[in-house]
Amino acid sequence: MDPKPDHVEGSDPEIEGAHSEKKPHHQTQIEDFQTKEERLHEFHETEGYIIDVDSASNDVAGLKLAKDGHTRLIPQPSDDPNDPLNWTRARKHLILFVISFASFLPDYGSATGAVTLLPQAVEWNMTPDEVNKSQAGNVFMLGAGGVLVVILSAYFGRLPVVFWFLIAATATAGWCAGATTFDSFMGARILNGFFSTVTQAGGLMFIQDMFFFHERARKINIWASFVVMSPYVGPLLAAFITETKPWPVPFWVYFAMSVLGLVLVIAFLQETYYDRSIPPPPRGSRIARLTGSAQWKSRHLRNTFPQAVMRTVRVVMKPTIAISCVFYIFTFAWAVGINTTLAIFVTPLYGFGPKQVGYFYFTPVVAVALGEAVGHFLFDALAKQYIRSHKGHFEPEVRLRATFFSMPLVIIGLVLIGQCFENKWHFMATSICWGLYVFGMMITTVSLSSYCLDSYPEASGEVSAWLNMSRTLGGFIISYLQVRWAEAQGTKTSFGVQAAVCAAAFVFVLILLRWGKAMRVWAGPLNFATS
Repeated sequence: MDPKPDHVEGSDPEIEGAHSEKKPHHQTQIEDFQTKEERLHEFHETEGYIIDVDSASNDVAGLKLAKDGHTRLIPQPSDDPNDPLNWTRARKHLILFVISFASFLPDYGSATGAVTLLPQAVEWNMTPDEVNKSQAGNVFMLGAGGVLVVILSAYFGRLPVVFWFLIAATATAGWCAGATTFDSFMGARILNGFFSTVTQAGGLMFIQDMFFFHERARKINIWASFVVMSPYVGPLLAAFITETKPWPVPFWVYFAMSVLGLVLVIAFLQETYYDRSIPPPPRGSRIARLTGSAQWKSRHLRNTFPQAVMRTVRVVMKPTIAISCVFYIFTFAWAVGINTTLAIFVTPLYGFGPKQVGYFYFTPVVAVALGEAVGHFLFDALAKQYIRSHKGHFEPEVRLRATFFSMPLVIIGLVLIGQCFENKWHFMATSICWGLYVFGMMITTVSLSSYCLDSYPEASGEVSAWLNMSRTLGGFIISYLQVRWAEAQGTKTSFGVQAAVCAAAFVFVLILLRWGKAMRVWAGPLNFATS
């Protein structure tokens, strides 16, 4: 059979590109499934999504629908019971929980150091700001490691990458707890950040693999709540522990949690990568899938390693993704900066000890929980309203409308935090203002993640990694500057500038709302070897 032509009249160019780079001896299988693939592939650059078949004007005969009888299933599942889209609700949500718990660990362990840096500084005869360098190094690697995660996942598959990375993350978590010198501790922290980020950076891959379009915003909301809440739970528990125990104990707790995460992965996590355009390869045994030997045998059905590397480059070159990442850098950075330096601010200002600092961290935990609860209804309400008023169609840019609700809270929260610190307002006022900012960032995070995933669903891993990199890169920079900036100019000015940066960054959202679709059409499809 002749190789597939570069273009087939009337077909979706994104579909054609999706398999144009596969090896020749698989062309027969691919062509046999081509017609089915064109029917299953639901994303169109110029058209958006067609969700509601009651009001959509195009032919929907033969399409699979949700239980409500009119919501189109996107993507269309195959008839294979091993297709993750066909898994039971219980199985999908168990895997979502495992991924969310594993995603909770990186920032939990990272931010644990925000409290322990004070006793560590005493033990190692250093200033807290010097010890904070280990924190900054860990934060940076949380982003850098994520890029490698999605490259390896595109080549090997999802499950073995999570398994091997979590083994290394667990080992380095134990090293953090057992370190006796600052140099040893810093080395352990850097390596732990690199490996522990595996599901935090690639979480959107699993959500994209298992859930339909109309379900994803709520699932992202659940997963994101674990990610955003984790850097506040770490210091909260560490503060209470260090009140009576030496600083390594919180890290031993983190080690135990890492062990639990690894056990959950071994027991319950499944390989979710599934290509519906070709016959499914042999799955292999559970051990083979976990360690990667089964995926290794079928690697020729996915991306070559150079293709896997270039996926990350091609995604960030799309203007909507690049703009989204820049926006995220300039808004989430302050969350990391505040969190990693909070003890340095509130300890002398309010005379707090470790226990009082721990109580203070209940504020962002509650704020994230409230953000998750509001987002559970907000995102679906915005989507349904748009779909009703646009004859069943949906555009990814609709996801960004939630930021009109969240960004004013982010800006006001930052301004008032600076006022609280400089004017020595009551700590309850500081707590509420901090909560406003965190609540706003929770909504913003889900909004941005959903938008990027809806824009390029075939790049779920790459999108996830770049957003994670943006979040941690901004935090890495601010972790070095936050304290010295406040000392030099005062918190009123420094936090006021941070608020102004967030306000200016909101212009990027307005640009995406106005011209995002045009930019996506102009940039064209990704044409990946696989989705």
